[in-house]
Amino acid sequence: MIRLAVFDMAGTTVADDNFVAKAFKNAFSKKGYIINEEQVNPLMGYKKIVAIKTVMEQLGEEYDQELLEDIHTDFENEMIEFYESDPQVKAMEHAEDIFIQFKERGIIIALNTGFPRSIADAIIDRLQWIDRDLIDYYIASDEVEHGRPDASMIKELMMEAGVTDPKEVIKIGDTSVDIEEGINADCLYVIAVTTGAASRDELEKYHPTHIIDNLSQLPAILQPAVNAY
Repeated sequence: MIRLAVFDMAGTTVADDNFVAKAFKNAFSKKGYIINEEQVNPLMGYKKIVAIKTVMEQLGEEYDQELLEDIHTDFENEMIEFYESDPQVKAMEHAEDIFIQFKERGIIIALNTGFPRSIADAIIDRLQWIDRDLIDYYIASDEVEHGRPDASMIKELMMEAGVTDPKEVIKIGDTSVDIEEGINADCLYVIAVTTGAASRDELEKYHPTHIIDNLSQLPAILQPAVNAY
């Protein structure tokens, strides 16, 4: 029986015209570093301070913790402003309908993200998903010691939801680390969706249980698991 569905935010349930990559590049640019989307896209889904450190290492540049935190602050501020006010921000197509359908089946809805809590709060407040009772829980990467691909966020959500068996949990996300996180948590299904920065071919390399092109395809995947009980 599926009791808990853990969805990623940006690129999976939140449509933002890939602004995350733009804000990432802008934050580096403010410090004099030029990066491109080819460097950024593979790091989507990671804890953002880890992603920033990874890019600096790829650039072969010297850095200290203060520099990493400065870049992170610039990224965080731009993302909060964007999510609070930009008209491009909206629920991903089918996301809210799926939340409603799952809740009608008795499935608990949770979100997790590589963003810090401040950005996650801006998204949830903007879309009013808690206020409208569309989701039950959400967690951000700075609320656990280790972000994706570690399973800590899923485990924390399971504790909050009162779910002890990972085979009662499914994970849905648009990045390689979403897939790895779900596998590391031993989820029943780890479902990749191609609505983010990664292509089907790129996602297939990480061996999710399923790959879908939009969230409307989720109920057909869940039906066998629901009927099995």
